[in-house]
Order: sequence, then structure tokens, then C-alpha cells
Amino acid sequence: MQAHVLANLIDDPKPSFPFLCLTVSGGHTQIVLCESPLSMSVIGETIDDAAGEAFDKSAKLLGLPYPGGPLIDKYAQKGDPDKFKFPEPQIPGLDFSFSGLKTAILYFLQDNKKNNEKFIEANMEDICASIQKRIITILLHKLKKAAEQTGVKDICIAGGVSANSGLRYAFAEMGKINNWRTFIPKFEYCTDNAAMIAITGYYKFLANDFASLNVSASARAEW
Repeated sequence: MQAHVLANLIDDPKPSFPFLCLTVSGGHTQIVLCESPLSMSVIGETIDDAAGEAFDKSAKLLGLPYPGGPLIDKYAQKGDPDKFKFPEPQIPGLDFSFSGLKTAILYFLQDNKKNNEKFIEANMEDICASIQKRIITILLHKLKKAAEQTGVKDICIAGGVSANSGLRYAFAEMGKINNWRTFIPKFEYCTDNAAMIAITGYYKFLANDFASLNVSASARAEW
């Protein structure tokens, strides 16, 4: 996740420190305060599902194949994001929650399919647009709150979900409204990639931050 954040430093223009980064992926949803390339603190995170999980699990409920997030984005581009209303969880502080939204979507689909077995097929684009809008507003409302609390004006997004076209557009628009300097990695730097690992290694090299040769790998390591 540190490398995802630092993907924003690969190309120019670069954010100035300190900056905030909303990191959104299949396994993580975090708001990170970045004081330097190697000094970061998580000031908000999901208490259950990640944003990417919310997209993929919603897609599964719609009968879409995995990974479903990009398919929701594709259908959403032709749908009405205000056609259906889904709840926004009221979680204190800067943390996120998506499990309640997933349950609300499940019940919504079950109720409507009772009256029309073809409800999903007939409304796929509008359903996807409405789901996507709610996930994005959950993310950006917390990000705005973090910006207000910290006073930071350089704001980034990163991670696989940052490739979502709706999020990229809404984030840029929120930046204009709030006078932020916004930064989004190129699409090829959003999903897992070698470039973000390389730039993280570069900054660790400059800081003389090396691991010993007997270090063991851990898939669950914290940074």
C-alpha cells in the first residue's frame, strides 16, 4: 500500500508534502497522511469490507463475473446514478464501512426481483450507476472530512479502484470545488505494477533503508 501511495510520485506534477492519499483497492480502503516518502500514517480505514470488495460483491449479486468492479464502471457510464437510492453508513471519524451497503443492495435486488424476475437485466445500467455513485460518495465524503481536519490541500488517490472512471471524475470535480491540488496516477500505475515498487525502493535506497538478507517475507506485514 505504501507503493500505491508513492505511485503519485512517478510522474510530474507531483504532490507536495504533506499530502493526503485515498488508497482504494480490493483489500484496502485507507486515508493516509504522507509527511515524506517513508513517513506515512493511516488516519482512516475500513472497519469491514474494502471499496474494491464492495464493487466486486455487488457485481456478484448482479450476476456479473469476477472481477466485477470494472464491469460496474462500464455499465454505470450509460446509467442514471440517481435512479436508485442506497444508504450511506454513518460511521464516526474518518473510518469507512461497506458491509451495510452490500446488505442493502442484496435486499433491494431480492425485493425487486419478487415483482419482476428480469429486474436486474432490465435495469443493469441504472443499478450499476447508482451503486457506483454511493460507493464514490462514501469515499469522497470521508476524504473531504480528512482534508478539512488536517488542512492539507494536496490530495491524491491510488490503488486499483482509483482506475474507476466515476471516482476519477468525481474526485477531480471535488478538488475544483474545494481548491485542492489533485493527483491521480496513470491507469497503468493504479493496479499492482513494477513501477510503484521501483520508486518505493528508490526512496528507501536514498534513506539507506535496507533489509538484512535473512529477512522473511510476510503477506500480512504492516508498514
